[in-house]
Amino acid sequence: MKRLFARKTIDLLMEEMAGDHRLRRVLGPYSLTALGIGTIIGAGIFVIVGTVAHDKTGPAIIASFVVSGIACIFAALCYAEFAAMAPVAGSAYTYAYTTLGEVFAWIIGWDLVLEYTMASASVAHGWSHYFQNFIGLFGLSIPEVLSRAPFNTDPATGHFVMTGTLVDLPALIISAILTIILVVGIRESAGFNAIMVAIKLLVVLFVIVVGMFFVDPANWRPFAPYGWKGLSFFGEAFVWGRGASGQPVGVLAGAGIIFFAYIGFDAVSTHAEEARKPQRDVPIGIIASLLICTALYIAVAAVLTGMVPYDKIDIDAPVAVAFQHAGLPWATFIVSLGALAGITSVQMVLMLSQPRILLAMARDGLLPASFFGSVHPTFRTPWKSTILTGIVVAFFSSFFPLRVLLELVNIGTLLAFVIVCLAVLIMRKIQPGAKRPFRAPGGAFVPVMGALLCGILMFSLPSSNWLRLLLWLAAGLGIYIFYGRHHSVLEKMRAGQKP
Repeated sequence: MKRLFARKTIDLLMEEMAGDHRLRRVLGPYSLTALGIGTIIGAGIFVIVGTVAHDKTGPAIIASFVVSGIACIFAALCYAEFAAMAPVAGSAYTYAYTTLGEVFAWIIGWDLVLEYTMASASVAHGWSHYFQNFIGLFGLSIPEVLSRAPFNTDPATGHFVMTGTLVDLPALIISAILTIILVVGIRESAGFNAIMVAIKLLVVLFVIVVGMFFVDPANWRPFAPYGWKGLSFFGEAFVWGRGASGQPVGVLAGAGIIFFAYIGFDAVSTHAEEARKPQRDVPIGIIASLLICTALYIAVAAVLTGMVPYDKIDIDAPVAVAFQHAGLPWATFIVSLGALAGITSVQMVLMLSQPRILLAMARDGLLPASFFGSVHPTFRTPWKSTILTGIVVAFFSSFFPLRVLLELVNIGTLLAFVIVCLAVLIMRKIQPGAKRPFRAPGGAFVPVMGALLCGILMFSLPSSNWLRLLLWLAAGLGIYIFYGRHHSVLEKMRAGQKP
């Protein structure tokens, strides 16, 4: 048991960055903020808003964004405190290792693998549908058999239904292209992302300004057709909010799903090792990206649900189709182009972050270092794990429907946030004198509220999410028991062996 809960020190983390295996410090506050915006703005506005408004909340998705945003603010402040203390790759995995011990670090690292993989696949799915909508403006189309995943879920019954197709080809192709870009290098990836962020921010402002002239207030009535509740315990509703299929619905249920849209600031912390001045730049990037994007989310959600009745919102390309309904084909062109740029940058940042988690775990011996810890001698990127990530993302985005992918993402994200908030409290207790260039304000209030709110949102997710999470974590513990604990670098150092 002592081995399982062995913790790494901050000094050891800093030592591990020395030598040939450290990443290149090239990111400043603007690049980090752009990375955060690049992940946050995109899927939430252009894809997920349609699914949640249609199935869970109606126009009250505006309130769901507020609830999720408040929970994120608390969690973001905790992330910023840790990222400034330990500016290394690994994000919540590294933070757990320094506070809760090795076995908890493995659990959260394995959870983050699920989070980033499914998030990347979800975004690739959305990119595919906006791409098909875009080329449709020119009379072009993808063959039906190659246009989407071979099965989907019926929101009314929760059952799987076949679509009659074979594969989502555009999702596969964009995943392959981004994999190649990411292998080339972080500097090139960040520059590409900055261009995409600039384009989509202009388009988001266009959606807000132009769309407000086509808002019909009647579409906001009833404002909360699914109710204001939706809290459940392992999928069993106990504070109202059960839909026809037995799944939780309402503002809280919607907040649990829409939380996916906020994971961008988490991605910023995974790049702390590549920040030029991490103690200053990473907190700026985390907090600035979250505040900017929360305001934009609320505005776009209000415009979209005002333009189209909630039950007629398209779940695959909601914003573009809304402008089609308004009789603005030229606006549809602009929105679709901006959505493609926005969603591309989201997927790129997610696929950029995943290999950094695997790299941190490999450095600790919990995964094979020869593969997951391999840094390209020229590009200075974890190229092998980047290629593997691209293959897995391409598979899931090509064969699995959006509703299934979204549910897998959110519970993993929320679990990571709960652990980080608790870890801040533990770290303050066990290392009160450690240097904290940034400290979350309010004493224990911020981390406690972050853990509480994220926990509530976890329990607002369907029971199937919990089952899939438990199965995933069980598989991960099997890998840890049979491989990770025997190759742990920390344990070898404690035993006086050469790592």
